[in-house]
Amino acid sequence: MTIYIALLRAVNVGGTGKLPMAELKAMCEEVGFEEVRTYIASGNVVFRSRKSAAQLKAALEKRLALYAGKPVGVAIRTAAEMAEVGKANPFPEAPGNRTVAIFLDEPPPADTLKTVTHQNGEKIRLGKREVYVYYGDGMADSKLKIGAAKNGTARNMNTVLKLAEMAAAY
Repeated sequence: MTIYIALLRAVNVGGTGKLPMAELKAMCEEVGFEEVRTYIASGNVVFRSRKSAAQLKAALEKRLALYAGKPVGVAIRTAAEMAEVGKANPFPEAPGNRTVAIFLDEPPPADTLKTVTHQNGEKIRLGKREVYVYYGDGMADSKLKIGAAKNGTARNMNTVLKLAEMAAAY
């Protein structure tokens, strides 16, 4: 059985997409996830399953759409992949709360960095299926736009490392 992490897009952020974690846990169990645990209220789920990542993504997105009345994006990573995201952080000396990994379904396009707009001191690096961003002055006032990351979901490095740790403890 594989250990996975599901990351929901735009859940409980800035007053949008309200979803109590107890309800999310119940929905995950409904679609067949096993040993489900959530972490903080931003849509992070650690669980076990025999299904493929694609099957899990499709099942959870379908269930979430029924709940929300609109599509809710989900990124899925195995425990090993999440650990690798943490290890591959190109800004290891930066504070974990100012560095994010934006999780994508596919590798970022080769021209990702050329299409960035409103960059003002943020540092950006490409990963396997992630875009890493270090917000030196914090995220609150950043106007950074990364077109390739539009449908992704971001987690700060503190959260990435905690999810990897939770998954490793299964």
